[in-house]
Formats: sequence, structure tokens, C-alpha cells
Amino acid sequence: MNKVVVKIEKSGNRFNAWDADGTKWTSHIGTGTRKGAYNKGMALERRIGKNDRVYWWKVPMSEFESSMTPVVPTNVDVPTDHAEVLNFIHSSYTLKPQGLVMSELKWKYLIRSAVRGKNIMMTGPAGCGKTMAAKSVVNSLDRPDFYFNLGATQDPRATLIGNVHFNNKTGTYFSESLFVKAIQTPNAVILLDELTRAHPDAWNILMTVLDYGQRYLRLDEQDGQATIKVAEGVTFVATANIGNEYTATRQLDKALMDRFTIVEMDVLTDVEETGLLEYMFPHVSNELLKSVATIAHMTRVESTNETARIGSGISTRTSVEMSGLLFDGFKLEEAADVCVYPQYDATGGVDSERTFVKQIVQKFIDDGSNDELFTEDEVSEATS
Repeated sequence: MNKVVVKIEKSGNRFNAWDADGTKWTSHIGTGTRKGAYNKGMALERRIGKNDRVYWWKVPMSEFESSMTPVVPTNVDVPTDHAEVLNFIHSSYTLKPQGLVMSELKWKYLIRSAVRGKNIMMTGPAGCGKTMAAKSVVNSLDRPDFYFNLGATQDPRATLIGNVHFNNKTGTYFSESLFVKAIQTPNAVILLDELTRAHPDAWNILMTVLDYGQRYLRLDEQDGQATIKVAEGVTFVATANIGNEYTATRQLDKALMDRFTIVEMDVLTDVEETGLLEYMFPHVSNELLKSVATIAHMTRVESTNETARIGSGISTRTSVEMSGLLFDGFKLEEAADVCVYPQYDATGGVDSERTFVKQIVQKFIDDGSNDELFTEDEVSEATS
């Protein structure tokens, strides 16, 4: 059994247990044990006693700290001299988090765009790491940052401009939004997540803000200050899902897209995805993680064929979720049952997308006697 050391954190009246990978173990440990460790400032280590009985033993907090993956500080001062800027851009790959799989060329292009104050749009399939890449740029540049999820915005004007309020004593007054403060912050990096899910009113408001020749926001509701200028050095980083398969998204206006530098995230290969999963879940069997990555890769290959039997492949986000279930003791078939199969249509019985994906998964969980879908050569070809 893998060694597990947890730290106890108090949340309200509850004492929660977390390991260094961010996995929650609260339900595995008695309340008295968790509370006792918290009160003494100690961690808990999972141990095996007689008759394979699992118990949790108080250990110094240093045991928990030693189980954490070392984090190398990435905050740096961005230079302004051209020669120094060149050196910074071309040596910036060391700033990329290990958990982000991205080619050196695209990472440098991303950093260069941010350093030069470009508007950046991260595109790619769902679950490929667009938001993570955008946040990694923010963390690497050590600049003020602001986050706005436009896909969850119900009132674009209130989110991007502000609201008019009424007070019994002072009457009507205008309250600026956080976005107004953000664009007035010099050298800020502003993340616009899920831009393709935003209401078209949000796009109209952003048009002048993103235009390099204008760079202002008009506050119609505020008297005496009709426009707000975007501060020097402000960079906008947007994420977007572009394609017919994203039914809740809207087709971006061409004029809006032209205001961005496009950075397209690559779909991971099975080798890259295996490496990512092994980094994130070092305590899970390598063979299991390789199976997860291979299953995902095979669905992606199939979805791009001219005669594809499924409409989309398994995303990296889903692969990570499956691996998390494996880490928590679920079997591969159980992880696929709750994470993968619901994503595919069951209409059509044996000819359905779901049946097809189930047959792919079966290749990795049975004895190999079920050869009605793939041969070993086909599996090998798909993963090469």
C-alpha cells in the first residue's frame, strides 16, 4: 500500500484531511483522530496493523511537507531592454509548469505575446489545458492579474461596466465593476475565460477595449467620465472553444477575433498524456495510466477519421478525472463507466457510439478474448 500522509485543515466545524496531491481523505479518518491531530499541529500517516487493519498515526508536520512536490518559484521581473527581452523570451521555457504539456515553441510564443502586450486567444478542444496555460502565463510574469469567467456571466454590462444603485440618503449612484478597475491597472494580465460562451453584448463592450487603436471602455451610465482608458502594458488573455461540437458556444465575430493573437493548444499524444498522468498521479500503476492515455488517444484518432464511428474523443480533462478515480481505488472499468460512457450517445444499441467506446475500453480490462472490434496490431497502430 502506498504511503499516504495528510494535513488536517479546519473548515467551520469540520476537520478535513488532504494529502499533498490535493486528494481529500476526510471520510477515511475518524473525526476524533482528525481533530486530535489538528489540535496538536501534527499530520496523519496511513499505516497497516494486524490483520491488515488500516489506522492513522500522528506524525510531525515535516512528514507531510516532505511528501509535497517541490515548487520552484517562477515569479520574475520582466525586463524592458530589447536584448534582455529577447533573452527572457527564449529562456522562458523553464518557467512552464511541469503539469502543463506545451511545446517549447508555443510556450515562447505565448510568453512573447504577453510581454509585448498582445491580446492572446487560447484555442483548442475542451479539456486540453487552455485555462491552465493562460493562468501559467499570469503566474510566470509576476504581474497584477484579474480573472473573469464570461461564460458564467448573466449580465455582461454589470460585469464589464457596473451597476446603477439607489440609496435612500444619497439617491442614485453608479458602482464601477471590477473589470473597470482591472483595465486601469498598469501591466495587468486580464484573463477572459470561456469567451465563446459569452453573450454578444459582452463582445460589443470589449470591441473598443481590445482594439489597439482605441483601447478604451465607454461608461454610458457615469456622468462626467464617458470613457476609461486602458492602462499601459495591459494584456488580455482569452480562452475559446471553437467548433460545431460545442453547442453552448457562439461563433465569434470576425472583427473580435482579429483583435487577438491566436495560440492553439495541441491535443496530447498518448505518450505525452501518459507522462502527464504519471506526473500527476505517481502512486498509480504506470500500466493503468498508460491504458487510460491509450484509450483516450484511440477515441481521438477514431473521431477524426472520414468514417468515424464517434463524434468526439476523450479529453485530457476526462483522462485526469479517470486517473483520480484510479488513485482513489476505483477499477478502470468503473472509472470509464462514470466518466466516459455518459459522454456518448447510447441510441442505436450495438451500433451506438457508447457501445463502440465500451468495446475500446474492454480491450484493456478483459483477457483479450474479445476480438470483435480491434486486433493487437490495430491497437499498436493507433498508439504509434
